[in-house]
Amino acid sequence: MPERPADAVLFDMDGTLVDTEGLWWQAAASVAGSLGRALTAADAPHVTGRTVGDTAAYLVDGAGGVSADGVASALTEAFAERVRTGLTVVPGAPELLAELAAAGVPTALVTASPRSIVELVLPRLGHAFDLVIADEDTARGKPHPDPYLEAARRLRVAPARCVAVEDSPAGVAAATAAGCRVLVVDPVRGLAQVRAGLRGAPPHGG
Repeated sequence: MPERPADAVLFDMDGTLVDTEGLWWQAAASVAGSLGRALTAADAPHVTGRTVGDTAAYLVDGAGGVSADGVASALTEAFAERVRTGLTVVPGAPELLAELAAAGVPTALVTASPRSIVELVLPRLGHAFDLVIADEDTARGKPHPDPYLEAARRLRVAPARCVAVEDSPAGVAAATAAGCRVLVVDPVRGLAQVRAGLRGAPPHGG
């Protein structure tokens, strides 16, 4: 890996550094079931990579008398339960984060999850991120560019000089709209492919 593959590397969390996408889907399916609906593959774009609030709003759409805030709370708790007992770190994540730290590259976690979930995950990653942007930190979440723009702003780097590492269509859309260079986690090769991509990244991620 070059000493400085980018001015900063901005990581998605769920499905990128930790294998939690399945846990989130289980949580959403459980809450949806309590509302009398079953999630199918057609629902995935409205659930995967989305914030708790966006997912709650989607689940209660058309369900009269159901509070989106109440559903959001149920989603958060159902997800937290599963993260506490079933969290798996993606192979290669600790090594990649250690390489970036050794190279002096600033890193940020840019996630659609609430900060309460982030706090459950961070100890498992064993890495001191320079910045964490969670669901509560921007008015709009992914697929809007706001989380990545806010991360770049707080790190005082241009988005175009950042590399974003993502796995979901919503996340890729957000990072692309923000102007970041995007590396997509391959479901088979995972972070090995990302590490290779960072090694080949031009200085400043341009």
